[in-house]
Amino acid sequence: MEATGRPPSPAAPGHRTPTRHDRAVIATKAGLEAVEPTGGPGGSPLVRPNGRPEHVRAAIDASLRRLGTDQVELWQLHRVDPEVPLEETWGAMAEAVTAGKARHLGLSEVGVDQIRRAQAIHPVTTVQSEFSLWTRDVRAEVLPYCQEHGIGLLPYSPLGRGFLLGRFGSFDELPEHDQRRRLPRFQQDNLRANLRIAAGVRAVADRLGATPAQAALAWLHAQGPYVVPIPGTKTPKYLADNVSSAEVRLSAADLAELDGLPAPVGARY
Repeated sequence: MEATGRPPSPAAPGHRTPTRHDRAVIATKAGLEAVEPTGGPGGSPLVRPNGRPEHVRAAIDASLRRLGTDQVELWQLHRVDPEVPLEETWGAMAEAVTAGKARHLGLSEVGVDQIRRAQAIHPVTTVQSEFSLWTRDVRAEVLPYCQEHGIGLLPYSPLGRGFLLGRFGSFDELPEHDQRRRLPRFQQDNLRANLRIAAGVRAVADRLGATPAQAALAWLHAQGPYVVPIPGTKTPKYLADNVSSAEVRLSAADLAELDGLPAPVGARY
């Protein structure tokens, strides 16, 4: 993925010409391999972890070729392979930093013990985990640890896979091949119970004159300076809305109201 930043000023005489690395943060991942490229619902690939050193070494070279660059700012381990010691995988990824292929390394969906083990080999710059008003598990241990050690926490699915936007009132409203149809929280009875969460987000958003997405993202921004949510979108309008969430200020009462929303019914997967 590429997250664009502020365009640089024109280069002054005698200064180097700005490059794409001045204009964007390029981040990618390794650590998964396709088992059946078109074997899942709706043609989605079936994948499994692969943390073998030779696999991740090949993965960074392949990513650089596809991205048309010689370096990525952030290279992350998509999932820890339970069959390969994390130290071996992380050590191979650290080689890419030494070789100049990646500037920083990150982990995804890990616990504190795994972060510590990786840190003993090479610094952990980021941890990417599902985190939202829909999934708050990382607040118990991972978030405090990241804050204490200056590690960026990148919440994925920060809008609860779209549920916090209030777009779905029943299971039947999900598109036919939508992968959410397989998730427990979107099953009919669970979804009906979980509508209370979406309604609570909308109530706060309406009071602030914001969208539900902005309110949900503002709650994440309020969790600390090291929390940087990464919402996905396909349209410029929603991209602009998401960026504007950084300007939404939640009062102590707003935060308490959102914190008090019920836990979702149903497991994540």
